[in-house]
Amino acid sequence: MKLTSPRFTLILFLLTFMLHFSGFSQSKKQQELEERRRELTREIQQIGALLFEGKKEQKSVLSVVEDLDFKINVRKNLIRITNQQANLLTREINSNQTKISKLRIRLKALKADYAEMIVKSYKSRSNQSKLMFLLSSSNFQQAYKRLQYIKQYADYQMLQAELIKTETAKMQELNIALVNQKKDKQKLIEENKIAKVALDKELAQQKALIKDIKNNLSTFTAQLKTKQRESNRIDKEIRKIIQDAIAASNKKAGKSSKSTVFSLTPEQKILAANFTSNKGKLPWPVEKGVVKLRFGNNPSPIDRSLTIKSNGVRIATNKGEEVRAVFEGVVQSIMTPKNGNNTVMVRHGNYITVYKNLSKFYVQKGDKVTTKQVIGEVITNKASGETVLSFGIYKDSTIQNPSHWIYRL
Repeated sequence: MKLTSPRFTLILFLLTFMLHFSGFSQSKKQQELEERRRELTREIQQIGALLFEGKKEQKSVLSVVEDLDFKINVRKNLIRITNQQANLLTREINSNQTKISKLRIRLKALKADYAEMIVKSYKSRSNQSKLMFLLSSSNFQQAYKRLQYIKQYADYQMLQAELIKTETAKMQELNIALVNQKKDKQKLIEENKIAKVALDKELAQQKALIKDIKNNLSTFTAQLKTKQRESNRIDKEIRKIIQDAIAASNKKAGKSSKSTVFSLTPEQKILAANFTSNKGKLPWPVEKGVVKLRFGNNPSPIDRSLTIKSNGVRIATNKGEEVRAVFEGVVQSIMTPKNGNNTVMVRHGNYITVYKNLSKFYVQKGDKVTTKQVIGEVITNKASGETVLSFGIYKDSTIQNPSHWIYRL
């Protein structure tokens, strides 16, 4: 007999959905953690390739300590995420083992109930007995109710049979998942052991370097302060250029020059809207790199009492790496300070992207640029041996966090 009852189909669907949904949220969390773990693993590989392997330039002690501190923090994050994955797998394994135990009990009860129904059905299998059951009704209404009962009983039998099939399949799936989860957990444990050995080695190296630095801490602290003052000076010049551009745009539009926001033409409004719509999806300003210093205030790895303020992000990259515009726009300004670390500023409506520490540039003020167009090359600092691009974003004269704008920064 083929069952076509919509009610039966709905019940079966709801039961199957409930069985699968119980593990959905944990599986989703596991996927998120795995994706983050892979990102951190790739980042450590990039750090090794860009900062530590096969570098011809002799780096300063200051740069080596900063690079090592950066690598240690990323590796600690990797170990933390891996631990979270292993702990989540432990909870999922325990949950699945509990589910399997409950399913075994439920299946035993369902099979016993189903067997009892089959026996009863066999004893009353005669069509004549069913007919007599209907004909013995005292009135039509009672006969109709008895007919409905016979149908419902048949439906219930089929529902029980389908439930047994569904839950048997579910238990088989859980058993397979359990085996795979145990394998995954063991793999994570082994990977974490390797990561911890590498971390201990890096911490020992860092400790040795810091010990040497402490003997001449005042010199290194002075170097850090000098770098911060130079960075602040350039940032001040950038802000002045932006404020002057804002004043010029308002003057051209016949508005007050005291306004703190750009006066935009219809075309510039469209460009700004397009830039905004790509928030979180903009390409990296270099093809290969790792974020060595993030936006905001960062504690110094040399002297924890010092704070390194960053109005953007600093991306470590390869020597001679090309710099790309992250979005179409117009070159607003080019700065060529005495230290040779050229800066290019590109305007996108009322947004400005800033590319600092260039050895050379391939654009001029007023040039139109397209997304990913090469606009220059990153300079390699002769004193530190570093190749680092400083990248920032402004909305009018307000600094933005580039991590909110660039894809997976």
